[in-house]
Amino acid sequence: MLDRKFIVENAELVKENCRNRGVKVDVDRFIELENQRKSTQTELDEWNRRANEVSKSIGKAKDTAEREARKEEGRQLREKAAAAEAEMNSILDELAAIHKSIPNLSHPDAPIGADDKANLERFRGKTPVPTLDFQPLDHVQLGEKLDLMDFEAGARVAGHGFYFLKNEAVLLELALQQYAVQFLLGQGFVPITTPDLARNDVLEGTGYIPRGPETQIYSIEGTDLSLVATAEIPLGGLMAGQTVEADVLPLKYCGISHCFRTEAGAHGRATRGLYRVHQFTKVEMFAFTLPEQSEAMLDHLRDMECRLFDGLGIPYRVVDTATGDLGGPAYRKYDLEAWMPGRGEYGEVTSTSNCTDYQARRLNARYRVKGEKGTRFLHTLNGTAIAISRALIAVLENHQQSDGSVAVPDALRPWVGKEKIEPKSAA
Repeated sequence: MLDRKFIVENAELVKENCRNRGVKVDVDRFIELENQRKSTQTELDEWNRRANEVSKSIGKAKDTAEREARKEEGRQLREKAAAAEAEMNSILDELAAIHKSIPNLSHPDAPIGADDKANLERFRGKTPVPTLDFQPLDHVQLGEKLDLMDFEAGARVAGHGFYFLKNEAVLLELALQQYAVQFLLGQGFVPITTPDLARNDVLEGTGYIPRGPETQIYSIEGTDLSLVATAEIPLGGLMAGQTVEADVLPLKYCGISHCFRTEAGAHGRATRGLYRVHQFTKVEMFAFTLPEQSEAMLDHLRDMECRLFDGLGIPYRVVDTATGDLGGPAYRKYDLEAWMPGRGEYGEVTSTSNCTDYQARRLNARYRVKGEKGTRFLHTLNGTAIAISRALIAVLENHQQSDGSVAVPDALRPWVGKEKIEPKSAA
């Protein structure tokens, strides 16, 4: 979240940013409440101070009548303090609700626009979009012909949006994980597996809504736990309430997790098959940095995504995400969109975001500079290395052959164990 003092002192900037993001927030009410908080706190402190003074004076009373009078005065002062405290709690509750809904600032170079239609293409990958001399199939059709996935069985077992991977699709999933992890190890990332569950305060700290009508989160009834939508959530929680020394930064993690999302309202051709599902595996990059390191780190994470997909021979473009398409915590975000021949258009396969100190402030994640007093908030960044379900779409559709087979990218062959995936022979 943004600093409360910053919001009050830069109200017009915050309002403009909310408008650019398409977020309706009553910033004026926030400022009004913040002023009320200050005055009520002063009043509360004064009532408590006077009540303490009276309490200390009771033992010095000259007689019973004076002692009883001071006791009564003390009771009245405590009642006034209790009323002021109740008013303060009410103010703080409303203040916190508005505070949490105010998004991060946006980078000055982020495109201003209402949705992803305003995203700006910045550059394309090394692999050009292929010109095919045959009608390409989409990944669902390829999966049926090559016996790679079963959506009907997934729906019978867990409902629509779940699936079984089979045969070489399983090998491809494991290969994609190994490919990403081994590459990131070579770039200084620390590998880590994460819990599939996180406390709701950690979800809220990273900017996710664990409950309510707009949530995309699966919550566990009767607990304060939810299934994680991305490793970003537990990785951000690593430093919740912690303080690290500045000289160990940046910290770069390569997190492997299952991801669970309700994807409420998702429908249409673009969501067909594996593109928008309720569960998938992902290799996530996450970094804690000093404030002056975070912009360079965003470029670094974006470069890691590009090198991974260049290595898979996937055509893609990188877009700078428009303000209206940014998540609340993101200061700036890049999406990598892979070409998907099956539907003849680009589709998002990775994203990387600089969240500055927005998440760290909510999580109370700090750093300390040796020789200096106090602590400061870290900057946090996240980036998808490989989201397996969407990476499978890109691999299968871009490496399909005219004979119905799929060539395995060179980078994955050591783990898949073959050069080509072909239809199964009839028994």
